[in-house]
Amino acid sequence: MSILDAIILGIVQGVAEFLPISSSGHLAILHNLFNMSDLGSNHMFFDVLLHFGTLIAICFMYWSDIKAMFTQTIDMLSGRTVDENGRRRRFPEARLFMLIVVATLPLVLILPVHKYIEALSNSTVYVGIALILTGCMLLVSDKMAKGSKTEKNMLFTDALIVGLCQCVATLPGLSRSGTTITAGIATGHDRSYAVKFSLLMSIPAVLGANLVSIIKVFSTGVEWSYVPMYLVGVACAFVSGYFAIYFLRLVVQRGKFGGFC
Repeated sequence: MSILDAIILGIVQGVAEFLPISSSGHLAILHNLFNMSDLGSNHMFFDVLLHFGTLIAICFMYWSDIKAMFTQTIDMLSGRTVDENGRRRRFPEARLFMLIVVATLPLVLILPVHKYIEALSNSTVYVGIALILTGCMLLVSDKMAKGSKTEKNMLFTDALIVGLCQCVATLPGLSRSGTTITAGIATGHDRSYAVKFSLLMSIPAVLGANLVSIIKVFSTGVEWSYVPMYLVGVACAFVSGYFAIYFLRLVVQRGKFGGFC
């Protein structure tokens, strides 16, 4: 791996992870077209770090929401349900936390078949078909009516539907963000909230996947001499991911998903 490889892969990971164009699909194409196929097997630690870079971008962008989720959840569980004026407190961010938990549960269904799903990334024909399906889905989402649901009135069945769609989007070439945001819009969510929920629900998904990968990484060994190069890629993934999130929020609010086809 060269420093240029690390920069390119970091930028592609950050941009494609959040924009509805499928990071897994584009990385698979990149590996196959530019003879980078050995990077995934020989640099598993780098792949894990790239995902952590995009994870940091989400946390940076939505830090106030994440902080409020945990604060309100702790307050609710500890019984602090009345404010200083004696009025009953509302916990919309704690409710959002529970919705994310419900949306994350379906990922358990992927565990028995995740090896078969990963193997599909080796087929550029399959990835190409999946990318076409992603484009069709984005065009349909632009035609959907604007909804008004947020964490205050989103149903738990809505969260389950979005979570099941996230399971489907583990297939290489299907955009996770595009699929889950489209599912949110289809179930009547406000477009900005659909983006927010999609990105926040990716945090436990990425953490869970990376924990499994880290176990594999340290069992096979880490080439520590490459770590400085890896960190360059992580920085690129973070910066490009941050701006991709910012751009995504603008695009979805204007209903221009089809532009990514």
